Amino acid sequence: MIDFLIKSSASLFVFLTFYHLVLEREKIHRFNRFYLLFSIVISLVIPFLSYQIIEIIPVQTSEPVFIPELEYTSSAATIKKVNYIPILFWSLYGIITALFMFRFVKNVWKLIQKTKSNATANYKNATLVLVDKTTLPHSFFNFIFINFDDYNNRTIEDELYTHELVHVTQKHTLDILFIELLKCVFWFNPLFYFYKKAIQLNHEFLADEKVVTSYNNVTFYQNLLLQKSSNAQTIYLASNLNYLVTKKRLLMMTKNTSKTIATIKKVAVIPMLVGLIYFFCIEIVAQEKTTTLGKKTVGENTSNEDKIRDSYYSNVRIILKDLRKNISINKMYEELTLEEKRSYLSWVPDMYIEKEVPELLFEKMKTKNMAVWINNKLSSKEQIKNYKRTDFTYYTYSFVHKNARSKRFPQEYQYTLYTTDFFDKNLKNSHLHFSNDTIKLVISDYKKAAVNKELSKNIKADTLVWYTQGQKEYNLEVKSSDKSTTRPDFKGGISKFYDFLAKNYKTPEEARKNKINGRVFVSFFVEEDGSLSEIKLIKDLKFGTGEEAIRVLKICPKWIPGEIDGKKTRMIYSLPIKIQSE
Repeated sequence: MIDFLIKSSASLFVFLTFYHLVLEREKIHRFNRFYLLFSIVISLVIPFLSYQIIEIIPVQTSEPVFIPELEYTSSAATIKKVNYIPILFWSLYGIITALFMFRFVKNVWKLIQKTKSNATANYKNATLVLVDKTTLPHSFFNFIFINFDDYNNRTIEDELYTHELVHVTQKHTLDILFIELLKCVFWFNPLFYFYKKAIQLNHEFLADEKVVTSYNNVTFYQNLLLQKSSNAQTIYLASNLNYLVTKKRLLMMTKNTSKTIATIKKVAVIPMLVGLIYFFCIEIVAQEKTTTLGKKTVGENTSNEDKIRDSYYSNVRIILKDLRKNISINKMYEELTLEEKRSYLSWVPDMYIEKEVPELLFEKMKTKNMAVWINNKLSSKEQIKNYKRTDFTYYTYSFVHKNARSKRFPQEYQYTLYTTDFFDKNLKNSHLHFSNDTIKLVISDYKKAAVNKELSKNIKADTLVWYTQGQKEYNLEVKSSDKSTTRPDFKGGISKFYDFLAKNYKTPEEARKNKINGRVFVSFFVEEDGSLSEIKLIKDLKFGTGEEAIRVLKICPKWIPGEIDGKKTRMIYSLPIKIQSE
């Protein structure tokens, strides 16, 4: 089941990303409709496809390998323990799925009843359902729902009838019902919600295209949509006239796509599909390589996480001292055992994915007094005007609760923009390999280490300090060879710093709703004057948790700067922030 979810979700994500990046902005709406539906179907089928390529690898051993058979006998009867976790899991899933299915059937029934309980009139290939409630035209199968008075007074424009007739004749309701059924079954997968938005928006592109072709008055139709969308509601399971009357729809009405570009982008789907099938469906079956030591066979099963970690820490020297177990290690990463790698080096940063700054937001930054940082440096609206929106490759934002706002930063939101050069240099590949050639770890009980001056005195720069006692915390500092080094510290000690975090960090509402628990990892530089700069999110739990951590660090009081040979020095500091939703 897990394998199915991983493969299908990965395929859905790849197809949807390709659609948004390559296909959505082109005027090939009929192809896009087929593409979105096909993407869903093939993504659900791919996990069940399997093709094997058998590769025989000869293995030579100096002596036979013996696998002993172990026998176990006991006079006591074997008692089979029942694992209730899967039962509870599937019961919970069944209950939630049943609720979603009930809501789905209920809403279909309501629409059907509405067609029977109201007056109707024939209109071309559709049936008009005249309802008393004030509403904009919307369609369900071959029914178009309109207001009774608007119909009798002839106040509904012809463009609106044409728009809804497209939904009827092209049977867009089937697409919506299909994706809604999948949402009921896979309610936990957010990708299906994004697919529904993409499908509905494509439906509107198709309907808009027909209206523009038929009446050849784009400006009037655009104004009509904007006028009607201001006071309309969205009807569940129906094709809505006012669905996402956004800049995308308005721009698409005036856009033209050449046949050459359309053909190239359509053909580009083929290699992507082939790649997914090859990656997920083709299995190379080979004889496993064995290493014989005397009469023992040594083998280790590695996972995908192990491979990622191996790449991140490759050619890095590991100097480790575990004071809890009295273990000392001084080896290259490749010389560690798999157990040591998993025990001491389990963390690897996530990849940063480029995120475009919205145009309307960027224009607002140039005219309003907003809290904006560029490359982790506070910037005014005059400074922002020196940039183009395309100069930025990535951005983050955080919501600031009222009790956490200050006189200096009274704004509701805070934003950080990253230029392409800064992103490429500092963020883009930071997940691929550890930044230094040596990493030093000291593992100790948290409280003992906090008061052990001798321990902290012996911890030099370029040292990863990982304290353990219910929580894991670490500090990563810059390399400074063997010079006398004092690490940066918060006034009053690290425990006071965590008190500051607990007081000022406000768990985002979305994180509370989704019951997010875990740790957000951040890094920042402690400057020579003790101020914090270049605050960077290393690992995020999503739902605004990382942005909130960055916001709190931006209002953090100055630290005691680090020193090298008695001279105040700019140093990097990394730490986790534990998130626990109530």
